[in-house]
Amino acid sequence: MTYLSRRHFLRTAGAGTVLALAGGHVISVPNVSKLRLGGPIFLKSTDPEELAREHRRLGYGAAYVPALELKDTDRIMAVRKAYAAQNVVIAEVGAWVNMLDSDAVKRKKNLDYVIGRLALAEEVGALNCVNIGGSYNPLQWDGPDPRNMTREYFDATVENCRKIIDAVKPRSAKFSLEMMGWSLPDGPDSYLKFIKAIDRPAFGAHVDIANILNSPERYYNNAALINETFRKLGKWITSCHAKDVFGKDVHLAETMPGKGALDYNAYLRNVAALSREVPFMLEHLRTPEEYDQARSFVVKKAQELSIQLV
Repeated sequence: MTYLSRRHFLRTAGAGTVLALAGGHVISVPNVSKLRLGGPIFLKSTDPEELAREHRRLGYGAAYVPALELKDTDRIMAVRKAYAAQNVVIAEVGAWVNMLDSDAVKRKKNLDYVIGRLALAEEVGALNCVNIGGSYNPLQWDGPDPRNMTREYFDATVENCRKIIDAVKPRSAKFSLEMMGWSLPDGPDSYLKFIKAIDRPAFGAHVDIANILNSPERYYNNAALINETFRKLGKWITSCHAKDVFGKDVHLAETMPGKGALDYNAYLRNVAALSREVPFMLEHLRTPEEYDQARSFVVKKAQELSIQLV
């Protein structure tokens, strides 16, 4: 136990150490960095308790929402109870549809679907509902299109996000947009513009660094991009995706954590340093064995950095 002057307390309070006053003196208490890792599971069961226990067996403290519909009131409550009992946080309810579909009927149907998914996130106690802004690509719902970087895209996405949030009025769950390399938001600065324009407390920030390593400059300097993203968006971040990127021929390709050039020291340190536990979610792998490999990499890296898994 070390006694510190008040002046030294003020100098060090923001340096990663928790400090408290006791008997007129300042006591330094080590700050334990924590990580709430999560990912898909492959257990073939519909029992909420079995699903929650499987997450814990795999070392996951966070989960994607299981198969649920908003009308399943009893099952939603059972999932909330079972997951809470195992200290497993439901990180995300995905809503992967095109909110900018060129067909007005499809666009309305898609927006209604996203509204329902945000409502489900609120009911099941998930931290956030996440989607991409959409795409003007006529053939692929999430494909590239030059119009995805325009003011038209920005304004339409702001309007859509407001409609979704205002329809649900969630008290705890957030609605967020996943950053993409070929549409907005494509980085921390464009995300800040969305936060300001949407102007809703229920709008959060979703981070997927692999998605925005869309140039050689960002690829080779991704630690700086990671630090900038968390510095600018930290207080709004609701969930993060754990992937990696490697250079292949004339493009950049996605791979599992540890198989690319993404600076996982910087990524994990930034996630663990947030003021609250933000889930770090594995995704886009095919088999249980691939997830085992990716999970082992993240766990080992966390241990090297003295980050405790929740």
